Amino acid sequence: MQKKSALIGFVAGMASIILWLVFNFFNPYTNQISYETMLTTFLMLVLPACLAIYSFYKSKKLFVFIAFIWSLPLCLYMLMTPGIFLLFGITSFMYLISYEFMRKSYI
Repeated sequence: MQKKSALIGFVAGMASIILWLVFNFFNPYTNQISYETMLTTFLMLVLPACLAIYSFYKSKKLFVFIAFIWSLPLCLYMLMTPGIFLLFGITSFMYLISYEFMRKSYI
């Protein structure tokens, strides 16, 4: 049951990485690449996604919760955008759902 709960965090992490690639290299809303934006979004979206993916392999619920807290500020901002990138907010909340399911499976 623990791995099934962590699978949600894994899928959310992979989705975040794919969305980050689209956001930075194939953005339908802009044609320019800003390295400052790329670095900021890498630190705030990709690294927590990697932590959530790592938590799937190690079955550590704390890591997926840290990924949620870490990505929350930028994901809340992205959640308020009208485009495809509001999915970043959904992936962040999927980290929280994964954490809750992992926490419940220990009981």
